[in-house]
Amino acid sequence: MSWAAGKTALVTGGSQGIGHATARALRDVGAAVTVTGTRAAFGDYDEPLDGVAYLQVDFSDPAAPAAAAAAIGDRLDVLVNNAGGGRAGEYDQGNFEAVIDLNLNAVMALSTALLPALKAARGAVVNVGSAASFLAIREAPAYTASKAGLLGLTRALGDKWVADGVRVNMVAPGFIATRMTGPARVDPDYEKRLLKTLPMRRWGTPAEVADAILFLASPAASYITGQSLIVDGGLMLR
Repeated sequence: MSWAAGKTALVTGGSQGIGHATARALRDVGAAVTVTGTRAAFGDYDEPLDGVAYLQVDFSDPAAPAAAAAAIGDRLDVLVNNAGGGRAGEYDQGNFEAVIDLNLNAVMALSTALLPALKAARGAVVNVGSAASFLAIREAPAYTASKAGLLGLTRALGDKWVADGVRVNMVAPGFIATRMTGPARVDPDYEKRLLKTLPMRRWGTPAEVADAILFLASPAASYITGQSLIVDGGLMLR
């Protein structure tokens, strides 16, 4: 029997990309999975997943974390904080604050609201950071700051909540083939130059990040908390 059989999981931003792959992987190992997205129904996306529950949640709304936590109930085994993103013009103060709110403040609010449910299950939280948690993206100061902040938040919550039986860790993806990185794959010459910076010389897949998330959420990582697992094809070696 799989470790996830009979367990519950929430994957925010699970309608596409890394979140979608993670929801699929958790479902396939037996978890009862709920995903969030901003559209009215899962069927409004290109690839809805059979056997996965859906919550319409827009985490740019300050009230959204509390509402999502209320919908989950009083027990949760795995929380994957994946929802997030950047936007154009992050040097504008309003845009900067909006990205920080989505990528960092909403994660804190949701995780805190769900702590009683996670404590009841002695559960695990996996935050989805970025290589930008460690490296600067100069045209994306808010994205960089929020993902660096998420690294610090992971460490603090991992230290604080371990006494309650809740582990908190982070994955830090590098160049992953998702819709978010699509613009970098449009120009073949640019893409070729980009991939030359990677020892593995290729894009990562959402499924490869999902595998890392499953490891951190599973009993195989039972002695790990407050840590970050970089999934980057060797980017950080450069």
